[in-house]
Amino acid sequence: MSDPSTPGKPKGTLGDLVKAESMIQLAIALPLGCVIGWFLGHWLDGKFHQNWIGVVGILLGAAGGFLQIYNTASKYMKDPE
Repeated sequence: MSDPSTPGKPKGTLGDLVKAESMIQLAIALPLGCVIGWFLGHWLDGKFHQNWIGVVGILLGAAGGFLQIYNTASKYMKDPE
């Protein structure tokens, strides 16, 4: 199933499924980060009677999503297999 020259890296169909899963992570990372940041910010807005924390939550979630995208993309830029 794996090539003996590169142990631990799945090849063939399993390797393609792992790549597809990573691409799905890229598509979900940014929107999910924004939604989670908004929910936490909205909850903190209600807790502290403020109106700006939700916006900060969205921005922090977007930053986290971008970091996830960058880490995953840089991993595949270094090692395309």
